[in-house]
Amino acid sequence: MEADLKGKKVTVVGLARSGVAAARLLQAVGARVTVADGKEEAALSEALSRLDRRSLTVKVGAGYESALEGADFVVISPGVPSRLESLNAARRRGARVIGELELASGFLTAPILAITGTNGKSTTVTMVGLLLEQSSKRVFVGGNLGTPLCDAALATYQAGGLTRNAAPPLYDYIVTEVSSFQLETIERFRPWVAAILNITPDHLDRYPSVSSYAAAKARIFENQTAEDFALLNLDDEQVAGLRRGLRARVLGFSRTGPVSDGAYLAGDRVMATIKGRSEAVCRRGDIRLPGSHNLANAMAALTIGLLCGCPTEVIRRVLQTFPGIEHALETVRERRGVRFVNDSKGTNVDATIKALESLDEPIFLIAGGRDKGGDFAKLQEPVCRRVKRLILIGESASRIREAMGPFDRISHAATLQDAVELAAREASPGDVVLLSPACASFDMFTDYQDRGRQFKELVQALP
Repeated sequence: MEADLKGKKVTVVGLARSGVAAARLLQAVGARVTVADGKEEAALSEALSRLDRRSLTVKVGAGYESALEGADFVVISPGVPSRLESLNAARRRGARVIGELELASGFLTAPILAITGTNGKSTTVTMVGLLLEQSSKRVFVGGNLGTPLCDAALATYQAGGLTRNAAPPLYDYIVTEVSSFQLETIERFRPWVAAILNITPDHLDRYPSVSSYAAAKARIFENQTAEDFALLNLDDEQVAGLRRGLRARVLGFSRTGPVSDGAYLAGDRVMATIKGRSEAVCRRGDIRLPGSHNLANAMAALTIGLLCGCPTEVIRRVLQTFPGIEHALETVRERRGVRFVNDSKGTNVDATIKALESLDEPIFLIAGGRDKGGDFAKLQEPVCRRVKRLILIGESASRIREAMGPFDRISHAATLQDAVELAAREASPGDVVLLSPACASFDMFTDYQDRGRQFKELVQALP
């Protein structure tokens, strides 16, 4: 990849975290870098401050697409639709259009453990990282989860990992969360272990159908060989159907039946069979995270851990102690007998249903935001069964209300603060106030993290 890029004109489109990381890597390897973004420069000052402006061309604002003219390579951020007409025109002119994931993978020497799925990616990636770290492995954990993969690529490059064989490897494993958006633009990206946790309707504002969304996810397997592993959720019909035609060795995990290679639940024991060796890893009750979906995430993580040589006792200890990640069923505070839970990562209908099913207490649900094409009617049954009051915010509030049918315990709030204060007034001891929006955050917040942190601040500020 270094030889492909040195001296070439490369345009990076999108200056969020992954775009900045890509530009820094490209500068380090000697590419002639232009960064482009539709935002004005004042709004990009923090991002631009992390780049060496002396060897960089900046084209931002209304005319940013002119940066594509004459480019040999174009590197796009995940949020940039890969089929924009300006990108198609660049392809017709002979430019190679890739994403930050593809760029980074060309500089990585450690085995890549890549995890995707509609829900549970961040939890599973974090869990795998802990299993490896506590087994004394040198590990990078990031990707779509937070730290861009190009940061690992740059560290590997600067450590001489590609050219000086005498240098010790920087990482034993790269654990990365991968999104469907990132997979749209891969060419040679090849993980040693590739896992799909689940596929449910999501991002239908970007994809014309669930099948096209699933096809983007399935690209995670396309460059694997018989030396690699494909890990599938066998309880998910769409995911299980992907096993046909895979070149990698197939492993599975299931909560409902035995698995010959992988992990499964037998009674109250979590069993695993890896490389012909079967063992009981732990009991179902040992897994600290609540919900059947987190049992599935744990089985995926432990399967990867065993493949990488993690001791069973380490795996058991991590499963017993791992509290989860920020913004995913995160308990914020208990106030006057009412528990406040932040599930801002619940950005689609299926995630919100899982959150509702994971809680035993009566629920005040705060939901709403920017619609991604989700089927809100699927929420009606679990809301009727589990929710004392539904408090709606954001652009999709009226659509969600229409989808609730006869359920009428519904309130509207103009802001998240209004929603939190309403729930705090009306909830009784023993209730849960749950933020699980079933929607994207971009109508009112920077991202789901901003939404979750504002929720936590509002809850902590309650008298």
